[in-house]
Amino acid sequence: MRKKLILMGRSGCGKTSLTQALRGETVTYLKTQAIAYDNFLIDTPGEYCENHDLGAALCLYAYEADVVGLLIAADDDYSLFPPCITCLVNREVIGIVTKIDKADPCRAENWLRLSGCETVFHVNSLTGEGIPALLDHIEIKEKQQ
Repeated sequence: MRKKLILMGRSGCGKTSLTQALRGETVTYLKTQAIAYDNFLIDTPGEYCENHDLGAALCLYAYEADVVGLLIAADDDYSLFPPCITCLVNREVIGIVTKIDKADPCRAENWLRLSGCETVFHVNSLTGEGIPALLDHIEIKEKQQ
């Protein structure tokens, strides 16, 4: 069983491709038009993160999740996430750097850490690099007695 993970980030940062990779599906380009909800993932349209008027929906859906994933692609020119934003969320917030084959992921990781993410994953949805570590992180471990 897995914790429910909501993915947030700008359009084109790789949220839907990551969703497909986490499900074990073949990664194909799809444009997310509305919030897509399944058993352990919530995929959000980038426009919700980019548009102030739609941002409230992200807040509401975050309450449905156990973990909030903030995504920045390694080749992004900027971050949508302001410094220390994670303190406003009463859920675990992780950073996810996507498209690590396109550019050096260090800048994107630094932006995510400035936003308050203590845990940051580097993933490539096409090759599967980093996907097992992310899946392991959201896996619910049985408590040993």
